[in-house]
Amino acid sequence: MGDWWSTVGEWQEADHRFTGGLRELTDRIIAHGMRVGIWLEPEVVGVDSPAAAMLPEDAYFRRFGRPVVEHRRLHLDFRHPAARAHADDAVDRVVRQYGASYLKLDYNINPGVGTEVDATGPGAGLLGHTRAYQDWLVAVQRRHPGLLIENCASGAMRADYALLSRTHLQSTSDQQDFRLYPPIAASAPASILPEQCGNWAYPASDMTDAETAFTLVTGLSGRLYLSGFLDGIRPSQSALVAEAVALHKSLRDGLTATEPFWPLGLPGWEDDVICLGLRSPAETLLFVWDRGETATEILLPGIRGAARTLFPGDDGAWRMEPSDVGLRIRTTHGIGARMLRIEEDGS
Repeated sequence: MGDWWSTVGEWQEADHRFTGGLRELTDRIIAHGMRVGIWLEPEVVGVDSPAAAMLPEDAYFRRFGRPVVEHRRLHLDFRHPAARAHADDAVDRVVRQYGASYLKLDYNINPGVGTEVDATGPGAGLLGHTRAYQDWLVAVQRRHPGLLIENCASGAMRADYALLSRTHLQSTSDQQDFRLYPPIAASAPASILPEQCGNWAYPASDMTDAETAFTLVTGLSGRLYLSGFLDGIRPSQSALVAEAVALHKSLRDGLTATEPFWPLGLPGWEDDVICLGLRSPAETLLFVWDRGETATEILLPGIRGAARTLFPGDDGAWRMEPSDVGLRIRTTHGIGARMLRIEEDGS
């Protein structure tokens, strides 16, 4: 594929990349009862893209009389009608032509202080653009009310509620080491609603079953995002993935009623033991990760009642015992994680 970053922005199908065309692929996805998601980066146009010369100069960020170029990409100014029309055309095409009902909207550049076009200063131009972009997101959803929009934003590098109040989901990170993701997933609900926290799980064929369960617990602690080459994993791993997906489907609607809490406090980056709680009027869920190599005893203060393992299927390997001061958990040797439901006394 080569270096394609400077060519993005036209958002047309690359005929040579899809045998039978992209529509054949998206039709197969829909025929299997799934939904089609497509990645776009609507605010940028690569300098080598055919679209770069199609729009007027003032449709892009400019400073000192020159276009702003970062990572070989230009930044569209959504105050300009041509910029919005260009983005509208891309979205309308992927929805109507390919049946897309999910958009992953990325944002992988840093345009600096803003644009001087039609503004008292670059900051004013940047503010005007961001407000226009937010209005554009609302207009897109009015035009396509069934469309789900994720604010990917370079793995949560632009995760603010000006955008999250207008989008459905937020990718919480681009972290690719499953061992490093738990403190991110556990901390994300401090600033993002649990039902919007898109946490990645990426089972790989070289993982043990315990490691596979570990990454899936991370995904289950918010909105489960699955990645990786799932067609190449072992049957035992596939069974864990199917179990996690079924569980998530049964619980995801209830995330809107949950409030996060942290029995061990907010996690440190290098903490071996990490815990996130999600409490609702109906139930209390706990997500516990043990990144240490040796078996350990964990005390979760203030947790009352018995704990039942929801994922992975309770094999009794982790010992759990309620006490007057909280829930005591004894883990096993090696990395591990569990999703628990607390069955409170008298419930």
